[in-house]
Formats: sequence, C-alpha cells, structure tokens
Amino acid sequence: MTTTSTPLAFIYDRNATRSHTILDMRLDGCRTYATRRGWQIADQWVDRGDDALADVRPRLGALLEIMAREARIRPVLCLVHSWDRLAHDSALRSALQQRVAMAGGFTATTFEESDERAHAVLVGRPHA
Repeated sequence: MTTTSTPLAFIYDRNATRSHTILDMRLDGCRTYATRRGWQIADQWVDRGDDALADVRPRLGALLEIMAREARIRPVLCLVHSWDRLAHDSALRSALQQRVAMAGGFTATTFEESDERAHAVLVGRPHA
C-alpha cells in the first residue's frame, strides 16, 4: 500500500431548490480553492431536495464511506463553500462535522476556515 501526503478533497454541498446556478458557482469555487491549495479532488457530492434539509444525507453518507477508505492512505477532507452548506443549524452542523472526523477527515471551507485542529485532537495527533 502506497501512502501520499497530498490531501484528497471531497467536495460537498446541498441544494433544496430547483435552481442550480448558485450551486454550480459554489461547486466551481470549491474546485478552484482545492486546486489553488494543491489538493487532489476526489469528486463532488450533492444532496438535493428534501435530502438537503434532512438530518440523514444520502450523498454525504456515500462521501463518508469512500473517505473512510481513503483516510487509511492519505489526508482527507470534506470541502464546503461555507459552514452553512453542511447545515444552518449549529447542532446539526457539528454532528455532521463529527461524522467527517469519524471517517478520518476534517472539514474546511473556501473561506479559510477548518476544524482540522479539532480533528487532530480527536484522533490524537499533533496539528501540523
């Protein structure tokens, strides 16, 4: 098994409306941000409609399954445009961030925000 230190970014968003224009802009922004940071992009996952508003997010769940496998061989992160793309409700957002951490990753936004330090504490390793 080969390990690499180049982070693998899993782009996530949610969209409850029929319009895709703003969603596409956010996703493009995430791709641009990841590329500027030198991160490899795994893919993008989007929960739509009612799934975008629910506590259980099928596409996020699929992302986390793949993330957990990749976390064994390289740093992984869930990249969102802003924290609200996970959830507007802070308790739900925190629970979703914890699911990312349990899958071996951390969450970051295109606004230079990250819970990487909290993740490092959770898994017991020093923050770089």
